[in-house]
Amino acid sequence: MDLGGTGFPLWRYLCFDMSVSVLLFASYADALGARQIEVPVTAPCAVADLVAALRQLPGGERLPAKPLVAVNHAFAQMATVIHPADEVALIPPVAGG
Repeated sequence: MDLGGTGFPLWRYLCFDMSVSVLLFASYADALGARQIEVPVTAPCAVADLVAALRQLPGGERLPAKPLVAVNHAFAQMATVIHPADEVALIPPVAGG
């Protein structure tokens, strides 16, 4: 459904509460105490909004302000809009040799 035939999806203009499931790995899972967490946010929600919500949780202060994030198995920018059914993962830095 679009807004008055403009081609813009109607959901982009509506604000509603939703919950985003976030996958956490390694140090990020350790910081938040879980490998997967449900985060309540208001839609429309950008990756930056989700990260800000995560940083407000206990242990979230240990997350960087701009972590590497994947949405639906593709790296995402901080401005990427998240939809209710999207799969979101925070990917910690990795080192190896």
